[in-house]
Amino acid sequence: MAQSFTFADLTPDLILDAIEDTGIRVDSGLLALNSYENRVYQFQDEDKTRYVVKFYRPQRWRNEQIQEEHDYALELVEHDIPLAAPLSINGKTLHHYQDYAFAVFPSVGGRQFEVDNLDQLEWMGRFIGRMHAVGARQPFSHRDIFSVQTHLHEPLQQLQQSQLIPSHLHQAFFTILEQVVQLATEHYLSALANVNHAQSIRLHGDCHPGNILWRDGPTFVDLDDCRNGPAVQDLWMMLSGDRQQQLLQLDTLVNAYEEFFEFDHAQLKLIEPLRAMRMVHYMAWLENRWQDPAFPRAFPWFAEDKYWEQQILSLKEQFSSLHEPALSLMP
Repeated sequence: MAQSFTFADLTPDLILDAIEDTGIRVDSGLLALNSYENRVYQFQDEDKTRYVVKFYRPQRWRNEQIQEEHDYALELVEHDIPLAAPLSINGKTLHHYQDYAFAVFPSVGGRQFEVDNLDQLEWMGRFIGRMHAVGARQPFSHRDIFSVQTHLHEPLQQLQQSQLIPSHLHQAFFTILEQVVQLATEHYLSALANVNHAQSIRLHGDCHPGNILWRDGPTFVDLDDCRNGPAVQDLWMMLSGDRQQQLLQLDTLVNAYEEFFEFDHAQLKLIEPLRAMRMVHYMAWLENRWQDPAFPRAFPWFAEDKYWEQQILSLKEQFSSLHEPALSLMP
């Protein structure tokens, strides 16, 4: 693997050479798609078939972890779950060219699904239930697991060493951040102790609206963050709006989900800790990737005072949410 986390050597010529090394003849330009962790491009071959090629960030995943992602995707497709899975070319889905690992996918279209559309949420509940019925058959052997260590404590340590946080905001930011990390850790571990541990299953892992395309139903994309964890991780990001709206959405999701897979209602107490974990992990992810030139271009506000001031407010709101009663299903 490359000795850098960046894509400095991934030139257009190298991309084309890598694709053609698989036997696919490119007959178009490369259209960069919206991805920062990896590098993803759409192109056409000589038959005008559209593909997507994904170059994995060097050193982020080991080969066996990427292969496990691919195998899970193919297993889901075998069970008729609509998902953009990597293509098997010359008997393999994971390819290497020079220092880069990459995969080729079919190009799928569609619009983003509507989080406030209860009919679409019902569809999502059914398909996530079907996905989890497959995911529960066996755990990942090489992929990571959701934990307070990886999503709260390690990100906190990284942010404490960052030079990007304005010095005059240090005290206010880290005071509330440490409070959120402590409370979210306590709530997560307490709730997890009451969850059926058989429910720690293979997940999509990043099942937010941007990773779902809608055209006559949903298509899941991007299993890059798939890992073992509690089922509710793939459900809570479907929720939006105020508490009453979220209760109605949750009821719709879970009722449809349980047509295909049992849901442990004790997991509802994990929602706010998981939301806190995502917030903290996201800030640390941006900080960790800041040396990649793509990140300052895409997220110029990250190094501005206004961003960190907003994070202080958001963390205070999340701290308050962690004190509120957990969401529950309607009677």
